[in-house]
Amino acid sequence: MDDMTLTADGIAPSGCGQVLLIACGALAREILALKSANGWDHMDLQCLPAILHNHPERIVPAVQKAVAWHRDAYTKIFVVYADCGTGGQLKAACDALGVEMVAGPHCYSFFEGNEAFAARDEMTAFYLTDFLVRQFDAFVWEPLGLGRHPALRDMYFGNYEKLVYQAQTDDTALTQKAEHCAQRLGLAFERRFTGYAGLSTALGAIS
Repeated sequence: MDDMTLTADGIAPSGCGQVLLIACGALAREILALKSANGWDHMDLQCLPAILHNHPERIVPAVQKAVAWHRDAYTKIFVVYADCGTGGQLKAACDALGVEMVAGPHCYSFFEGNEAFAARDEMTAFYLTDFLVRQFDAFVWEPLGLGRHPALRDMYFGNYEKLVYQAQTDDTALTQKAEHCAQRLGLAFERRFTGYAGLSTALGAIS
């Protein structure tokens, strides 16, 4: 995969760049696409396991470990996570480590643009990205026990009104799958094309 090798802990960089991106594995495909499109050969990528998406309490220790492990090999390290449910702890850890990170509460916000997302103030929307559409069963349906206990659906999603698919790519098959996910959850469906938006802006600003 591009300039990376796969390890038990995630995806380890080859060490050919000057900047290391320590990222959520759910963003790997998008980051690689941006690197390729923009010729960002000075950046290496290490993706931490995407399953941390479901365990935000594990994100900070994982990022701290990765920064400590790679600090001496790079002139700059950038953390490609937003707050992601850490309650401000990731920002505090990054400040203490002297590394920057993506601004915003989570990827749903920075994909759409933090100001635009906040202005919508959608308290009854459930969000999926391209990654989460592809991995819906592994990251949503099964962890919540909905395959074994379908009656739990209304308990988890009874206060939601719609599923918003934030599409990073124009992919008809993914859109159809996202709509099916909405049907399975008993929610109305809305698709918004975000492209790479805030992710592109954040990475493009790295000097």
